[in-house]
Amino acid sequence: MTQKTTSTETGTSILLQTNSAAVRIWHWLTFLVVTALIVTVLMASTVLEPKENIPVVQNILKDKGVVVSNDQTFAVTHMYDDKMWGLHEILGYALAFLFLSRIAVGLTQPKEERISFRLKKARMELKQTVSDRKEWKHYLIVKASYSLFYLLLFAMVTTGLTIAFGKDLGLTGPTRHTIKEVHGFIQYLIYAFLFFHLAGVIRAELRIAKGIVSGMINGGA
Repeated sequence: MTQKTTSTETGTSILLQTNSAAVRIWHWLTFLVVTALIVTVLMASTVLEPKENIPVVQNILKDKGVVVSNDQTFAVTHMYDDKMWGLHEILGYALAFLFLSRIAVGLTQPKEERISFRLKKARMELKQTVSDRKEWKHYLIVKASYSLFYLLLFAMVTTGLTIAFGKDLGLTGPTRHTIKEVHGFIQYLIYAFLFFHLAGVIRAELRIAKGIVSGMINGGA
């Protein structure tokens, strides 16, 4: 019987693993698209918020000798806000495409690199291993959090597409409004995941798994 070599004996972390080119490309494209989506939400909700910009526009026009009503000013300020939400919608389509492509990648990548296989392996190692139990438990939590992220991503994409095509689907105004509220709530859950994910990656890179970031760039060990 071959004796199993633990991560403690090899001096490497269980968190360090190989990543296929397809997964790495998907990861960074998703990072860029999600970041852009967050920026559009922040811009539309703050800098370009129509009602907040009404007095700004009115004061500028007043200095030029032009007086306009709130309704007239709102039509102008709302136009730029609409453009930002239009960009948000386009990015939403890109995220939907990336989500579908992740499913395709998951079905075609090697068995050992699939998240379902890694979750199963982590559970088995927890039952059999003594010296690395703490690290395998950490590994299992990390992989389970990725599964949660994919579920949130699915919910975000589904609600986003429903909002975009709600009228075409014959949904009523109140129904679309409810879905929009759910969509907005899910975004905060994704923000929370991203925060803890980044914090966890930085902690791992500095303490227990140096090279985990470069592994998502060059493929890892």
